[in-house]
Amino acid sequence: MTAPLNIVFAGTPEFAAAHLTHLIKGPHRVVGVLTQPDRRAGRGKKLQPSAVKSVALDANIPLWQPDTLKDPAGEAQLTSYDADILVVVAYGLILPAAILAIPHIGCINVHASLLPRWRGAAPVQRAIEAGDSKTGVSIMVMEPGLDTGPVLLRREVAITGEHTGGTLLAELEQVGTQALAECLTDIASRLLRAEAQDEQQTTYAAKVEKAETAIDWCLGAIEIDRKVRALLPSPGCFTMLNDDRLKVWAAHAVHKTHNAAPGEIVNANNDGLSVACGEGVLVITEAQMPGGKPQSVAALLNGHQDKLKLGVRFTLTGNNAHV
Repeated sequence: MTAPLNIVFAGTPEFAAAHLTHLIKGPHRVVGVLTQPDRRAGRGKKLQPSAVKSVALDANIPLWQPDTLKDPAGEAQLTSYDADILVVVAYGLILPAAILAIPHIGCINVHASLLPRWRGAAPVQRAIEAGDSKTGVSIMVMEPGLDTGPVLLRREVAITGEHTGGTLLAELEQVGTQALAECLTDIASRLLRAEAQDEQQTTYAAKVEKAETAIDWCLGAIEIDRKVRALLPSPGCFTMLNDDRLKVWAAHAVHKTHNAAPGEIVNANNDGLSVACGEGVLVITEAQMPGGKPQSVAALLNGHQDKLKLGVRFTLTGNNAHV
């Protein structure tokens, strides 16, 4: 087993915070933490610390929140930690080559996909959206390129038709923390056996854009179902009912022919809202009206039966603009 390492950790969201927490409880020493600056969030737009910052403060670990690492000050700060290794998990800032060269052993990254598939910002969402049967966690050596470094370890996780972006990320979190601990246990030998990525198999997981969250009913029901699950719980997918924005929390595709227009409700009962798609039908079973909470369709029909009835058509934008 490798002697205890001095680790600097870089990460920002909950997924990263879970890995930091696991490292703190392990045999190694976390000597410093990097996370992004506090961001404004919520209705009051107050500055909010990242999940990683909260963990670091609770553990009394030196914390650093640079706006950029592309300056001499950043190099000097990282050098001051005298780290054996830099562990990066969903940090969100580019690490220049000068930074990557500072830790004695090097820099490794925990990435939520089976590299080289789904390099980039949204690997979990894109895997579900694409209908992949599996994904996983890869731990790689960091290079200046985007998720291009040789892989030290991979762990697979099956994707089911019940997974959302949130539930799959939670599973990958558990797998990732264990994989990271395993990797650090014999890091020297793993570095010697690192596997170069096959560039011919590369796919890119682009960041989720706001425009993607509006449901296009001209698409097939299976495609819409995957999109809805991929983007839950945040940002989620929505559709418009006149000027009301309806967020879809649970739905499933049904292979059923119809002659209805895309977005038209073809059935509405306590089992769900059946909505015509470009191919097949999407059955919405849980949704959220503006100002309300997520509810079953049965509960929604009690208060909005006049709006959610046979023949009503959902749209991409308000005022009954059609898809």
